[in-house]
Amino acid sequence: MGFTAENYYRETFSSMEFSDEVVKSITFEECIFEGCIFLNTRLTDCRFVNCKFIDCTLSAVTPLNSRFDGAAFNSCKTIGIDWTKTQQFREISFKNSQLNYSNFRFLKILKLKAVDCEVKDADFIEADLTGGDFRNTDFEKTRFDKTNLSGANFKGARNYTIDPRSSILKKTRFSYPEVMALLQNLDIIIE
Repeated sequence: MGFTAENYYRETFSSMEFSDEVVKSITFEECIFEGCIFLNTRLTDCRFVNCKFIDCTLSAVTPLNSRFDGAAFNSCKTIGIDWTKTQQFREISFKNSQLNYSNFRFLKILKLKAVDCEVKDADFIEADLTGGDFRNTDFEKTRFDKTNLSGANFKGARNYTIDPRSSILKKTRFSYPEVMALLQNLDIIIE
């Protein structure tokens, strides 16, 4: 299923499959993708402005030089995506979604929201996540190193491993008992 126009405004795409396709140079503005499947899809030079993805599967998608401005992912599976290939990635929110095996390394994503999500085995090394909202999210095997987490909210988050010696944690919010995980890299004994 291919797209026939270069611009789509306030369109709704329901239960469509875009597997093994190349979607090139298309702008989607305020569009809704509901129940759609993007499997091994190559998004080249595309723009997604204030779009909503609801109950979609995006697996092994390559967002080459694409822009995601104000995109919201609700109840989606966004798995195995290398977001570092995007041209711009800002004001993004994920709610009740999976971001497993995703790469956000070196990206500056201010106020990223990943609430009630599963972010397993993902990479946030040297990313700037200032003001992020990660409440109630599972970060099992996710890598944070030299990450700016200033003002981020990790209340209710679990299974994170953050070394406070290498990451910036100014005014970062954590909840007990999960906050004890911050001590595991300090070579101390708690009795």
